[in-house]
Amino acid sequence: MKKLAVLGITSLLALSLAACSGNDDENSSDSNASGDKEITLDFWTFGATNYEELAKEYEKENPNIKIKVKSSETADHHDALFTSLSAGSGAPDIAMLEIDQFDRFKVAQDRFENLYDLGANDVKDQYLGWKWESGENADGDFLFGLPTDIGPKALYYRIDLFEQAGLPTEPEEVAALINSPKAFEEAGIQVKEKTGMPFVDSIEMAFRAYLDAAETAYLTPDNELNLGADSEVKKAYDYAVHLNDLGLVGKYEMWSPEWANAVNKGEFAAELGAGWLKGWMEGNAPEAVGKWRVATLPTEFAANWGGSYIAIPSETKNAQEAYDFIEWLVTPDNQLVSFQSHGLFPSAESVYDMDAFKTNEDEFFGGQASAPVFAEAAQDIAGIGYKGEKYFPIHNEILNALKNVQNNGADPEKEWEEAVKRAEDLMKR
Repeated sequence: MKKLAVLGITSLLALSLAACSGNDDENSSDSNASGDKEITLDFWTFGATNYEELAKEYEKENPNIKIKVKSSETADHHDALFTSLSAGSGAPDIAMLEIDQFDRFKVAQDRFENLYDLGANDVKDQYLGWKWESGENADGDFLFGLPTDIGPKALYYRIDLFEQAGLPTEPEEVAALINSPKAFEEAGIQVKEKTGMPFVDSIEMAFRAYLDAAETAYLTPDNELNLGADSEVKKAYDYAVHLNDLGLVGKYEMWSPEWANAVNKGEFAAELGAGWLKGWMEGNAPEAVGKWRVATLPTEFAANWGGSYIAIPSETKNAQEAYDFIEWLVTPDNQLVSFQSHGLFPSAESVYDMDAFKTNEDEFFGGQASAPVFAEAAQDIAGIGYKGEKYFPIHNEILNALKNVQNNGADPEKEWEEAVKRAEDLMKR
């Protein structure tokens, strides 16, 4: 889940392209001795999943189906998918779509199968409403992808620094204390005064506290810039500037070696992280085992960060077979397996009541069963804001403004105004 590279996806994807040509070599269908149709499904994925293993299980249950899984880095995956969709040939039968990239592909609805036509209505009630709805088009009559994992955010915090600051350390007590943005700020001041450490790691995470929860971020669903003085983005920007003015914000850039060392050594007290972050921490911060816990965030910060869908490009010759596989792949039982093996947080609500999910204790978090915390966070999320094609370049402009404020003492309002102008230029390209 590293920060995603900006894709070179342009308005070409919105054009009505020539009819797709089939991929006869990759999707050939022959007859075996029993007369069953042999079908090969190409499945493009990204990141660390257990889908290769699950595909093998599906093949055992369905011997006439062969699934070829190809995994790439996130940016490479989406670039390759864009290229094949634009060309009208070479697309896989099945493709994962990362949630922050999803809106870029929705402009090409004719390039995908409508999963409602293949039976998706029958399983709709198994998944979180906000996750399902974000997989639809604006009219709600076309479903691009079935829900896979999600990224509900929670408060990761160091119990040693909280204890030194005189703050509670039990997750329920921390959640009760830090129950509003103002309370978050006050806890940060106490940590700073008592320990000398910053409360949050970076200006970006301070900014994302409100940003990720925004109903409308940089762009409206009509693809108009949304950076007015009373916008949710400006509110998030001002909050980050305020926390920085109070000395509560560190200068660690997420995923950098310095940040990793700070996580390990306890050089900041809190992180507003998604459920998938704990997997990274468990594998990369050996000295911090037992020193971190998680609690729910204030409802104003309740948000999703990350997650995916599984879609079927319309180029496929085997749409129903592809759908039958992905419906099986994301069943509640299989989402539990994916959670246990690779930390993919389930979007199927019934998993949250399974004993194997609720009692899954984390050694890294001192034996805390953290899954129910993220499950509660997931159910507090109101929805996923519209991202749009130019989300990432605009995000980078606002983030650069914040970094200039923090690192160079630049005037926040001047930096904001200049960032807005650069965003306006981006929209004209």
